[in-house]
Amino acid sequence: MNQTKTTQVTITKALLKNANNPKLAWQIFRRVILNSPTTNPPLDSVPTIARILIRSKMLEEIHTLHSLLLSLKPRGNSHSSLTSLVKILAKSGLLDEAFSQFKSIRVHFHGDPPCIYLYNVLFECCVRKQHMDYLMWLYKDMVVAKVSPETYTFNLLIRALCDSGRLEDARKLFDKMSDKGCRPNEFSFAILVRGYCRAGLADEGLELMELMRSLGFSPNRVVYNTLISSFCRDGKTEDAEKMVERMREDGMFPDVVTFNSRISALCRTGKILEASRIFRDMQLDEDLGLPRPNIITYNLMLEGFCKEGMLEEAKTLVDAVTKNGGSLNLESYNIWLMGLVRNGKLVEAQAVLQEMVEKGVEPSIHSYNILIDGLCKNRMLSDARMVMDLMVDRGISPDTITYSTLLHGYCSNGKVFEANNVLYEMIRNGCSPTIFTCNILLHSLYKEGRISEAEDLLQKMNERGYDLDTVTCNIIIHGLCNCGKLDKAIEIVNEMWTKGSAALGNLGNFFVVPADDTNSKKKCLPDLITYSTVISALCKAGKLDEAKKKFTEMMGKNVRPDSFVYDNFIHSYCKEGKLSSAFRVLKDMEKNGCSKTLQTYNSLILGLGSKAQIFEIHGLLNEMRERGVSPNVCTYNNILKCLCEGSKIEDAISCLDEMQQRGILNVSSFRMLVRVFCKAGEFRVAQEAFKTALSMCGHKEGIYSLMFNELLLAGEVSEAKEIFEAALEKSYDLGNFLYKVLIDGLCKDEKLEEATGIIYKMIDKGYGFDPASFMPVIDALGERGKKHEADELAEKMMEMTSDGRVAHKISQNAGELVRRKQNKNGGSVWQDILHREDGSGIALKTLKRVQKGWGQGSISSLQAQKYDLLDYWEPGAEHRGNIKKKSRH
Repeated sequence: MNQTKTTQVTITKALLKNANNPKLAWQIFRRVILNSPTTNPPLDSVPTIARILIRSKMLEEIHTLHSLLLSLKPRGNSHSSLTSLVKILAKSGLLDEAFSQFKSIRVHFHGDPPCIYLYNVLFECCVRKQHMDYLMWLYKDMVVAKVSPETYTFNLLIRALCDSGRLEDARKLFDKMSDKGCRPNEFSFAILVRGYCRAGLADEGLELMELMRSLGFSPNRVVYNTLISSFCRDGKTEDAEKMVERMREDGMFPDVVTFNSRISALCRTGKILEASRIFRDMQLDEDLGLPRPNIITYNLMLEGFCKEGMLEEAKTLVDAVTKNGGSLNLESYNIWLMGLVRNGKLVEAQAVLQEMVEKGVEPSIHSYNILIDGLCKNRMLSDARMVMDLMVDRGISPDTITYSTLLHGYCSNGKVFEANNVLYEMIRNGCSPTIFTCNILLHSLYKEGRISEAEDLLQKMNERGYDLDTVTCNIIIHGLCNCGKLDKAIEIVNEMWTKGSAALGNLGNFFVVPADDTNSKKKCLPDLITYSTVISALCKAGKLDEAKKKFTEMMGKNVRPDSFVYDNFIHSYCKEGKLSSAFRVLKDMEKNGCSKTLQTYNSLILGLGSKAQIFEIHGLLNEMRERGVSPNVCTYNNILKCLCEGSKIEDAISCLDEMQQRGILNVSSFRMLVRVFCKAGEFRVAQEAFKTALSMCGHKEGIYSLMFNELLLAGEVSEAKEIFEAALEKSYDLGNFLYKVLIDGLCKDEKLEEATGIIYKMIDKGYGFDPASFMPVIDALGERGKKHEADELAEKMMEMTSDGRVAHKISQNAGELVRRKQNKNGGSVWQDILHREDGSGIALKTLKRVQKGWGQGSISSLQAQKYDLLDYWEPGAEHRGNIKKKSRH
């Protein structure tokens, strides 16, 4: 017997000596077992070899070990070893392997039921893995094997039921414990109380605590802390305070866990001031026996401050920790980093990362990922790349999250080429892309309209065995809708219910092999986003009847709509002026529990504005204020449009004041106001609006061109000239400025010097502009007998044309104003200037003389145009660059 024991110890030592070489250890063990006498094999070393194999993830050898033990004769020799193997597998988290071998034991040793300890170990693993199917099978097997459960067994089962939300079943099992010969202990009560509190049923938890008292049990700190935390989370601070007092009455002083529970619950619900008061008491009222804050307390408060954007308070807290001789741990720094990043303090966040290194707290990959994510979201991609390079230099390899974050940053900014490089780098460094990574790139390709590349990526995903999920399908459906393939998108949605991801069918070179696994199909069913995407696309395309059919189908499939879905219908109806239909949708929306959003109100205001129903609009505004929905610039612009179209100037000014107070003005707001003020002859008010626009929106070209053009249209030439000269000084692009109207107006007002000055100033500033601008000035100079000046200006025009400094088009906005000017005057001002009925335009005569002397050929741009737009100057290419060499006439 002693020799056998010695042999067992020797084998175990040999296995441990070769633990770093698991294959050799396995060969040693197997050779010893196979060469040992069948009556007394050395099985004490089974736990040792099992742990070595599990640590090395040699699952195939573990299965061989199980088979080897089963083959031993007599079977009784291997029963305990097989049981030990199941326990070790379960405790290592290998639940599937543990259950497979446990079932094998039950088949081969059905007459020898397992002990309750083995069931408890398996129950523990089921609870950790939240695997209810295994747990229920195990419980039934325990009943069949007639193994009596312990109180600990019931506690595990109750915990599992509570964790899965089956509180009623948990309570029934709790009540039956006595019938099974087991008396609940304090842990039984604590588990059930926690289950009630997690489900938001703190009152039921309190009732259970009272039952606990009546049965002679004293609630422990776990029960009290659980109830206190739950009451705080539900906003029942008074009940929480009462529980603290009862805790003291029971002779238990609240510990730091109690206070941390209260602080955590308050911070989670945004009640940071109440949490701060408790934290302050812990710091100051040591004489009252309150526990001192620990690092968990500081981290909870730090996270609470950061979550609410209270960065000054968070910084004070961080400084207080170091000032009092304490030190922040890695979790503290990560919380602080996250707070800074979320609040846009990226420079400070980078400084914190450096501070961590200086203070000996090595940043984790999570620390770097936080900063990289913030930089990418703020489009600081080069900085994000530098942080990743720094991380690599410090010996930390980027993970899937790092690469995916950087990939998403490039894709969001339309840099698909750089995103592809990140993807290739990721694969090259052995970091396999996940379906999330591929979905990011796929979304970007569809967004950029690179359909063929997106389909190539889909093919690669399919070839490499990625399980396409609903997110993937939604990206494809959205991409198809955006590129006009709405019918194909709807076809995919229809087939997803039966085919899953195989509904994608044949897209380009991509083909999804139909999956036989039902679970795979369940992962790829249409969801709310799927239907929202299609309904939105149908509404935008004006196919409201088809959109309503998809809505009905969606309801029939038990996919509940949200406010976004309803908003699509409301906006479409309001846009078409069908207000009664829009309000019917609104009624159905509120009936189904969906609240009005800002988009809802904006759509309704747009629709009411088209009907000039100002009173009803003000009613909606009041409702928005009551419900805490803040109007945005779109809201006010819709109201402004209605007021301006109704010529309600005073109301428009009041609206402008309100927008100014809220700081939500934009150029579109002023465009409407300036137009209506100028149209009404309120030029002083228009000028004030212009100055306000500059102060609110900055000195932007669009604001200057807007005011300039509207003043010209209203005949206020002198005021327009001042604004235009200011625009020239700022070197703005002149595409939106009707400068030719200005020059013509100055000439008509006999302000020829000012008109000439404008032209020469534009030339001196290096502008390229339409040569037709010269015509009114040349014509006026000729009429005054100043032929030399007219010829000189004509020569200057020809020089500018030969240098290529000619603007060939005007913007859409400026073109619209030209048409408005033409409609007002009954024709094109440029036709009037260039093609007078008397044919005596000095400009044409001068140009013909220049043409004859310089051999320029025909000047086609001076012919009458088909459209009422500006004329263009197109000199022959063969003569460009030669004009400067000619002498003046």
